[in-house]
Amino acid sequence: MTNFDQAVLLLIILVPLAGALLSMFLPRGRSEDAWYFAIFVSAITLVLSVVVFARYDFGAGGYQFVRTYEWLDAPLNIDLSLAMDGIAAPLVLLNGIVLFGAVLISQTIKHRTRDFFVLLLALGSGVYGVFVVQDLFFLFFFYELAVLPMYLLIGVWGSSTDFGSFMRTKEYGAMKLMLFLVAGSVLIWIGILALYVAAGQAGSPTFSIEALGELARAGHFSPAFQNWVFPLFMIGFGVLAGLWPFHTWSPDGHVAAPTGVSMLHAGVLMKLGAFGIIRVGMVLLPEGAAAWMPVLIVLGTVNVIYGAIAALSQRDLKYIIGYSSVSHMGYVLMGIATLHPVGLTGAVLQMFSHGIMTALMFAMVGAIYERSHIRDITVLNGLMKRMGTASFFFAVAGLASLGLPGLSGFVAEFMVFTGAFRTYLPLAVLAVIGAAITAVYILRLLARTFFGEADPRWEHLTDASPVEKTVGAAFALILLFVGVWPAPLTRVINTGVESVLLLF
Repeated sequence: MTNFDQAVLLLIILVPLAGALLSMFLPRGRSEDAWYFAIFVSAITLVLSVVVFARYDFGAGGYQFVRTYEWLDAPLNIDLSLAMDGIAAPLVLLNGIVLFGAVLISQTIKHRTRDFFVLLLALGSGVYGVFVVQDLFFLFFFYELAVLPMYLLIGVWGSSTDFGSFMRTKEYGAMKLMLFLVAGSVLIWIGILALYVAAGQAGSPTFSIEALGELARAGHFSPAFQNWVFPLFMIGFGVLAGLWPFHTWSPDGHVAAPTGVSMLHAGVLMKLGAFGIIRVGMVLLPEGAAAWMPVLIVLGTVNVIYGAIAALSQRDLKYIIGYSSVSHMGYVLMGIATLHPVGLTGAVLQMFSHGIMTALMFAMVGAIYERSHIRDITVLNGLMKRMGTASFFFAVAGLASLGLPGLSGFVAEFMVFTGAFRTYLPLAVLAVIGAAITAVYILRLLARTFFGEADPRWEHLTDASPVEKTVGAAFALILLFVGVWPAPLTRVINTGVESVLLLF
């Protein structure tokens, strides 16, 4: 292993974090300087993300790029341990792509621009940290670093929604998001402390995921202990994953957030919750996971059906995408709960696919709102004739969302369905019905808002800017590439999935 391989994961965390700190010293009032600097920093992280994914040896599998930095000795035993497996690798790549796209799209931020990018880059650093750390203390630290900036990003730079008697302010969306996520974090922290204490009773207290995994495989965590600790992680991380009935913060948070933050929120942050269930809950508490998976797959199925029906009844474009995200995260949770190699691989692939497609949809909705100052689908009509490029990219993302063959959503959902049909047949049938409902609201939305008769009031609208076209084209090509040739992702994901399922 080269020196670069040993340091790359630390670099991937520190580059956006250092960029956030350096951004604080940029002159106030020069929004373009802050934006260009954020582009430079996020471009470096994107390159690192691509390199680390490309250098992952799927033939060898397991954890790679391993490096440990000692921090606190006994009795706390806390080290910054870094490593990446086949499950984390595509998610690291996803964060690099979406963060870069979100920074580009945020060229419209003119109010306190420097502060905005400080928080956005810090958020990106936190996400990277969660995916690559191998110590529960630092995993929780980076988890909070990823979540807490959302309150200010929404509360300061967000927007309020007003449909007559229906009013949701950005402050409401920010506070609701924060209360739910902090409540979930409390459950996660209780679970982490329970593992730490149990490890101490078995020998030496530790936060190391590797050491705790060895204790779990050796049978030091009793079935009773696992059965009460696993639901702490399932619900705690599940809150961020949009798990029903703890999902209500998510659509309101999506709607209130500025475009770039919505892209990261739906595209990456919700994946932290599903990743946490796998990395912490399933790996460290396999017997508890096996006992609770029937509950998780039932809740995931409710996610699919409820989110699709809720999206069908919305008028606001962002609310439609927000509830669609709740529905699609249900497929992720179902795939995880199957404990089947095809289903779990499909869940991780769905995380990547959904991250790209929903970020693309939010980017194009942001372009529409920036020009029309409205998101009501009963008012917006025939946008294809005025905003042809933006409409095309939204249509590509929407078709990926409903599972059109040839796009990434089809491959991911097909694998989840296959795993579910082999393990929980009745729930798999319900999930397919949810996919049919998704097709209804996506096709209705495209027909009414984009391909309907042009409304004269929107004659003044201009098409997407060069930056928006660049982001849209890149994301659309990724959806097409993964849909046509998913092997570069699935062969990496399979190595991580096999390691996890060996525990069951």
